[in-house]
Amino acid sequence: MTLFGELYFFVCAGVLLIPALILGCLQKPLKYYGLVLSVAFILLALKDEPAELFYMMCYLAYQLVLINIFLRLRSEKGARKGIFRIFILLSLAPLVIYKIAGLFALSILGFMGISYMTFKALQVIIEIEDGLIRECDCFDLIYFLIFFPTVLSGPIDRSRRFAADLDNARPREEYLELVGAGLFKICQGLVYKFVLAQAVFQAITYLGMEGGLLSNVIYLYSYGLYLFFDFAGYSLMAIGTGYILGVVTPENFREPFLSVDIRDFWDRWHITLSHWFRDFVFSRFMMASIRGRWFKSKLTGASLGFMINMLLMGLWHGLTASYVLYGLYHGLLLALTEIYQKKSKFYKKHKKDRWYLVASWFVTFNLVMFGFFIFSGRLLEIIW
Repeated sequence: MTLFGELYFFVCAGVLLIPALILGCLQKPLKYYGLVLSVAFILLALKDEPAELFYMMCYLAYQLVLINIFLRLRSEKGARKGIFRIFILLSLAPLVIYKIAGLFALSILGFMGISYMTFKALQVIIEIEDGLIRECDCFDLIYFLIFFPTVLSGPIDRSRRFAADLDNARPREEYLELVGAGLFKICQGLVYKFVLAQAVFQAITYLGMEGGLLSNVIYLYSYGLYLFFDFAGYSLMAIGTGYILGVVTPENFREPFLSVDIRDFWDRWHITLSHWFRDFVFSRFMMASIRGRWFKSKLTGASLGFMINMLLMGLWHGLTASYVLYGLYHGLLLALTEIYQKKSKFYKKHKKDRWYLVASWFVTFNLVMFGFFIFSGRLLEIIW
């Protein structure tokens, strides 16, 4: 069974979410049933993949032990950068092994959701180091990692926000309003993923696969639209299902094709991923560089920070040339945008003018679509 991908899933979800609705209307806790439901859907999704299920169970046990050991060390010894870095590497190791094994057509430690679970586990370790998390509820942690609406492809929630929702006993009227909003998002997601994305996919299939100039131009624009409707549709359904389970899963897309610059785009596209990298990679790099006086100016540090940040994002997608190039491309665009906006008198004079905003939107839209063209692997196919 594919989560949010086939009729069988939606029938099962429709039936198994009814008890959650009843519990919510009775103002009862939903987290225990939510965990049972998450385990049930993971078992259904992996019933024909025993190796993946075994890898996932081992991974969860490993991260749970790792986080608890680090929490104890942090409370007993205080903040130690060396220990912190070791545990970051240990937490990241299963994903790195999986990615490297994929280069050799191997599936070592490969299972559904390993990338997004790793983001969550790393976030918990970082917030323990920062003193934001002082105790670990194993139940809440496991539920956070395997929460079935978001386990496959996000959105990436934050552990403290997630835990606060689990302990929030909503009044009946508030819960029903949340359910109504969730059902609307699920319906919107169904239209995005199974109507609009499929329509664009058919356009790509019939018009954009011949290999000529016109075909490549059609592919360049239609692939980005397909990616948006498919992924945003999945995210909407995941968010809506989370609402029914009493979890206000964060939004993942906010009209990204209306962005007026590349920074604006990354505040609208896959928001939970871009903000994760912003908070836990870019910001920490900037703080370290300022404290260590690594660069003569903050602008130089920010430019390099953007390059590193987006390169890591590209590598997270996969260890292939297209993904690496995609990350470097967006890192360069963000760095150039930062330099231009900080240094250009022309920008400062006209940035609020209507004509400038329209021109900036047009340039941004085309740069974004070309980035998706790189991401798809089509550009390197043409070059090679």
